[in-house]
Amino acid sequence: MTVAITAGTANAKASPGSDDEGARVVLSARGLRKDFGGFNAVNNVDLDVHHAKVHALIGPNGAGKTTVFNLLTKFLQPTSGTITLLGENITRMPPAKVARMGLVRSFQISAIFPHLTVLENVRVALQRPNGLAVQFWRPMSALDELNERAMQFLEQVGLNDARHALAADLSYGRKRVLEIATTLALDPKVLLLDEPMAGMGQEDVGNVARLISKVAQDRAVLMVEHNLRVVADICDHVTVLQRGEILAAGDYRTVSQDERVRIAYMGTEHE
Repeated sequence: MTVAITAGTANAKASPGSDDEGARVVLSARGLRKDFGGFNAVNNVDLDVHHAKVHALIGPNGAGKTTVFNLLTKFLQPTSGTITLLGENITRMPPAKVARMGLVRSFQISAIFPHLTVLENVRVALQRPNGLAVQFWRPMSALDELNERAMQFLEQVGLNDARHALAADLSYGRKRVLEIATTLALDPKVLLLDEPMAGMGQEDVGNVARLISKVAQDRAVLMVEHNLRVVADICDHVTVLQRGEILAAGDYRTVSQDERVRIAYMGTEHE
């Protein structure tokens, strides 16, 4: 975890009372609970993610953030509660169908094809939305029709200069950028990013943070992130988890001033 919680971050998105005004809710959870045997990992979580906003899910290690992500994307089924995507109840829906509806997720470990070029990685992602994913009898040259669209995504994320490079040869930060490009190629309505800044140098962190702000202009972004400076700079709303429950919620300045949040992150003088 980086950067202590402070209320005075210069670029923090803090406009009390106006965070979500005028923005529609595209992903919602109510009373979300997940039990593993006798262990309660997530308890009574309510969450609203708005179109064209960046929403951060933060908390100390073991707070339940990844479990919430797995519930929202249907990798796990909730013990109780409801999840709504674009107005439709997806609580018991399989993950593949949820993904086709526009809920797309990245993972902490980069999920790219290292021995394909940067351009080829994006072309692979474009196959399903362009109806080519199951047409295995077509020659590889058939994918050339996707080149122009793939290049548009690479230009959007700043990788057009590396289009012919092997993905394995990219720096770690640029691999994460490529992963974002492949998720954008799936045309997400809601993009879930699991620790997108993990393991990055400061320069890469800044580049990816700017990219996330850019892609959030026309879609919702929900991200788990430990870098609190990034959260302060680009997130419109923050939900803080502790022991599977919501500890605080609001804009960054509001939650950073909450004494319970300070204790959860930094402990007390007696610890």
